[in-house]
Amino acid sequence: MSVIRQRRIVIGDVHGHYQGLMRLLEAIAPASDDQVYFLGDLIDRGPKSSQVVNFVKNSPYQCLLGNHEQMLLNIFTKRIPTPTVQAWLYSGGQATVASYQEATIPHEHLEWFSTLPTHLDLGDIWLVHAGVDPSIPLIEQTAEQMCWVRDEFHSIQKPYFPDKLMIIGHTITFTLPGVLPGKLAQGQGWIDIDTGAYHPRSGWLTALDVTNCLVYQVNVFKNCVRTLPLKEVVTNIKPEQIRVSARNRCLA
Repeated sequence: MSVIRQRRIVIGDVHGHYQGLMRLLEAIAPASDDQVYFLGDLIDRGPKSSQVVNFVKNSPYQCLLGNHEQMLLNIFTKRIPTPTVQAWLYSGGQATVASYQEATIPHEHLEWFSTLPTHLDLGDIWLVHAGVDPSIPLIEQTAEQMCWVRDEFHSIQKPYFPDKLMIIGHTITFTLPGVLPGKLAQGQGWIDIDTGAYHPRSGWLTALDVTNCLVYQVNVFKNCVRTLPLKEVVTNIKPEQIRVSARNRCLA
């Protein structure tokens, strides 16, 4: 397989799986002229969030703000009601706190989280953690929307950008209609690469080599690695499938 160098590589939600990330990067073997991007949610749920943050923070790679980093920032920098704190702990925050020495998150990590951008425009591709609200212009999008949006974005009827592919994480792909664990999901102008590294149904941590249309994956539970052409790993989603799925969830 002929591989073009000077690659652009996007890595999905790591969720504290440091060893899995190291194995994934070993398989990718980034060169000094490759560009590597993380879509956020480095932390929570997995066992080694602090190690993941240390690594990415001190690397030459760029990282976006995910909803889990946003939750952590809100809890440690604002007056947050106890139920919200408990919800974060239940959503994986307890594992993050435990991963830090003496359960103390250092100020430099909090500062670094506060500098993370909500999105990156790379010309023909546009990176964001969750997506956008398709009903409003880009200038009006908030961090809340770009870190948390789900169904209203996934069910978009036409690409938000006519000339850019949006690459997202946040929503585990197998929770979308017709997508098997480990597969990527593609809709109208977007592709989701969060394959649920922490989830027992999956365990796959995914990186997309945009330049060569290759997908690198490591399974954090089975300790196996694979590299596949994008076309073999992606499932196309129709907007009406998302709308029906969302309606069924509301009726359940």
